[in-house]
Amino acid sequence: MPDGNEILRSDIPAVAELIARTARWVHPDTFRALPVWAPHAARGQPLFDARWSRRYTNTRKATGITSEKFEGNVAAAYALFAALDVQPPRPKNWSVCHIWGYDDPNFAEHTGVVRDRRYFSCVANMVWLPTSLKGFTDTLPEIKAMLRVCAFHLYGWACELESVAAQADQVRSGWIPSDYPKEWPDGSGAVILPPGTAPFTPRIERKIAKRKAAIRADLADASYINYPREEVAKVLEFWKINLG
Repeated sequence: MPDGNEILRSDIPAVAELIARTARWVHPDTFRALPVWAPHAARGQPLFDARWSRRYTNTRKATGITSEKFEGNVAAAYALFAALDVQPPRPKNWSVCHIWGYDDPNFAEHTGVVRDRRYFSCVANMVWLPTSLKGFTDTLPEIKAMLRVCAFHLYGWACELESVAAQADQVRSGWIPSDYPKEWPDGSGAVILPPGTAPFTPRIERKIAKRKAAIRADLADASYINYPREEVAKVLEFWKINLG
């Protein structure tokens, strides 16, 4: 049997049209106001309770074996929900997709992007998609490239991590992939908001102020013995985030 991606390659224009029509993007003004919403979090980091004192664990009923829990995608998802102003109850069958993340279709090797606190909860590095389309964004290089080009022209950002330098340089060069959706920004004129871009509203501004206050309080609380203060400070400095 041929590679599954090869079977679908001729259908990439149709896949791109579906993604362009259904994807939900954070407004660029929201990104500029708060690029990273959970600077403490990254994929694979240990999970602690609300007081940052006790490691979360999970005990399997079948074996009775207890193991420590690690961050999957939860903090990134909550960051995206807040930046999109998605109110509960959230609709079913939608998934958070990292634009710069895994490039290996088998998920055996990773670039390190989602394990980096600077990019894990970065709202310019995520898009919300119907779950049935997420497989395309995870495994088809052509679709990944389109999302990265759209994010670059929408937010003025491409990932700075060395492991993706070649791809980022190509994106910054002004290159436009084949079958790139015509509804998406391409750098040829005024910034175009893709269909599905959430508005930047007073309610989102209030959420940003609340999130900044929470980060400020976390940094200041000396009782949070496991809170990664130095790492969080580096993320804030990298993005030039002023907590006020």
